[in-house]
Amino acid sequence: MKITLVGAGSQQFGPATIRDILLSDAICGQELEVALMDISPDPLPSMQAYAKRVAVKLGRTPIVTCTTDINEAVSEADFVVTAIEIRRYHHWAQDFHLPRQYGFNQIYGENGGPGGLFHALRNMGPSLRIARAMERHCPQAWLLNYTNPLTKLCQLLSTQSRIRTVGLCHGVFAGKTQLSRLLQIPLDEIDARASGLNHITWFQSITHRKSGENLYPRLHAKERVADPLSEWDEIALSRILFRTFGLYPSPGTNHIGEYIGWAQEFLGSSLLQFYYDPMDGHPWETGKTPPWIYNLHEAALDRPLFGDGKPRGANTEEAIAPSGELAIPIIEGLRCGRPQRLDAVNVPNEGAVPGLPDDAIVEVPAKVDQDGLHPTPMPPLPECVQAILRLQVSINRLLVEAFCEESRAKLLQAVLLDPSTRSYRQAASLVNAMCTLQSDVLPPLR
Repeated sequence: MKITLVGAGSQQFGPATIRDILLSDAICGQELEVALMDISPDPLPSMQAYAKRVAVKLGRTPIVTCTTDINEAVSEADFVVTAIEIRRYHHWAQDFHLPRQYGFNQIYGENGGPGGLFHALRNMGPSLRIARAMERHCPQAWLLNYTNPLTKLCQLLSTQSRIRTVGLCHGVFAGKTQLSRLLQIPLDEIDARASGLNHITWFQSITHRKSGENLYPRLHAKERVADPLSEWDEIALSRILFRTFGLYPSPGTNHIGEYIGWAQEFLGSSLLQFYYDPMDGHPWETGKTPPWIYNLHEAALDRPLFGDGKPRGANTEEAIAPSGELAIPIIEGLRCGRPQRLDAVNVPNEGAVPGLPDDAIVEVPAKVDQDGLHPTPMPPLPECVQAILRLQVSINRLLVEAFCEESRAKLLQAVLLDPSTRSYRQAASLVNAMCTLQSDVLPPLR
């Protein structure tokens, strides 16, 4: 079996996925090659050395190769796992601040909002080039994608490539962890199933694994008496949506709020994210990317007065433990005779989420076995929820069209549909400014 990691130089994705592969008895019980690929050659030798150290510690004997050539990396691969970015924090700071300068009430800006559109456009070209290489050199392989904006990229790949693609994210697990705290029930005793779009999914059933009790009535009661300010940046928006729409969403304010125009009042840390003094110059001019703070729970208020604070990124020498991500369970199910139940996969809808188009990328539970990946059909979502999701489906479609047609007009249409947009002039000015600022990494948009 050959598993290729594209973006293997990432200090988060690379070590975590290497550990996941080598911790699997089922995978390592076969003759195994792990191919590490990155467009930057600098981190690859250390990642290869790390993989060999972990293999020795675990008594594994894989072949570990590294290359900067995508064709060589995917040649005869069975699975290609991707997590790629182009100067992540540098461009992400632009995605955050430019929309705000033009008056958008965007929060976060990674997957939704105007910032999320440009983030997606930067990653669409590289993602499609990976798929094209797979079509030439391993057309039967599976592409397991961690790269964000996950829904938008999978929408492109599912419509423009013949490669079987699955988008993977741990957001539903984050929502289940919140449910555990609110219900005061151990996580492993909760069975919760959600559907929707990535980073805005809705739990349609919450039951107790042992008793079968429907836990939604208990959740309503517990949420009403919980401290309204506790974990504000993480769950305040989720609690309001739950009270209003009747279903609890996941994964948290930063992500859910990207798709809701009035979410800003529920994110106290919005002004801390990529904070800098504009009198000192913009970070994309000075080359000094400001600290990234996810929210108020990420030690934002504990930073030392002097010094750089805690470094970002994973420590490659940390304990050898599974990441909890889903690429390995999928590989074990498809190739190792170990059927798995998965909390969330992102695949073309094909009726799994009633009310959304069949070609829309949706996030649903699934089962996987040697016969394939089997998404779980879900009940219809409430109309208020479907309305939010349908708008995002339209935005995703327009963005794919903008990329394929190299059309700035289609991109403008997508921005004008976004819930954070207030005026035509605002939208057009932002599109032109971002196309100029990121011209070296965006596709042509005429």
